[in-house]
Amino acid sequence: MGGWMAAVGLWGIAYLLGSVPTGYLAGYLLQGIDIRTEGSGSTGATNVLRTLGKGPAIAVLLIDVLKGVAAIFLIPALSQPAVQDFLLNQNWAADPTQVLALPWLEVGAGLAALLGHSRSLWLGFTGGKSVATGLGVLLALAWPVGLAALGVFGLSLAITRIVSVSSILAAIAVPLLMVGTQQPLAYQLFSLAAGLYVIWRHRSNIERLLAGVEPRLGQKL
Repeated sequence: MGGWMAAVGLWGIAYLLGSVPTGYLAGYLLQGIDIRTEGSGSTGATNVLRTLGKGPAIAVLLIDVLKGVAAIFLIPALSQPAVQDFLLNQNWAADPTQVLALPWLEVGAGLAALLGHSRSLWLGFTGGKSVATGLGVLLALAWPVGLAALGVFGLSLAITRIVSVSSILAAIAVPLLMVGTQQPLAYQLFSLAAGLYVIWRHRSNIERLLAGVEPRLGQKL
C-alpha cells in the first residue's frame, strides 16, 4: 500500500510542476496582463510570442520544457528512502518501484505534468497546449525520440510557418518513433495518449486551419 501511495504522491508532485503557469506569470510580471485574455488565450510560448515578444517567449518555452524534464527526473530522486523519510516523515517507507515498474512511474509523471500544464491548478484549470512540456518529457524518457520529434516540428515550421500544424505533426510522429526505436511498452502507450491529448488541445487551431484563418509564426490572431 505504501508503494502505491508513494507513486500517487510522485504523480501529484509532477502535476504541480506542470501547473507552474510560466506564460501567465510572464504576462503578469512584464506587462501586468492576463495572457489568457490575449491572442489565442493560451498560456503557451506561441501566444507569449504574439503578445510579449521573442525574449519572453524563449524564456517561457525553455522553462516549460524543463518542467517536463523535471517531472521525469524527480522519480528516481524522490524514490530514494532517505528523501522519502525527509519529505514524508517516513510515511512512504516502501520504494514505489517495488510496486510499479520504473517506466510506468515515469509515464504517469509525464501525463501528470502534461495535465498540469494544460489544466493548471493556479489558473482555474486552464493553461497551454502542453507541447513544450511534452517535449521535455520526451527528452527525459527517450532523448532520441524527443530530438526526432523536435526535428519534425522544426522542419514543418520551416515549411508552413504555422506552429499548430507543426505541433500536430510532431504529436503524430512521436508514437511512430517510439515503436520504431523499440522503446518500452509504457513509453509507446504514453506517446499515443499524449499525442492524442495534444491534438485534442489544438481543437480551436484545427477549426481555424479549416477556415483558412490560422495565423503564421509572428502574426497576431
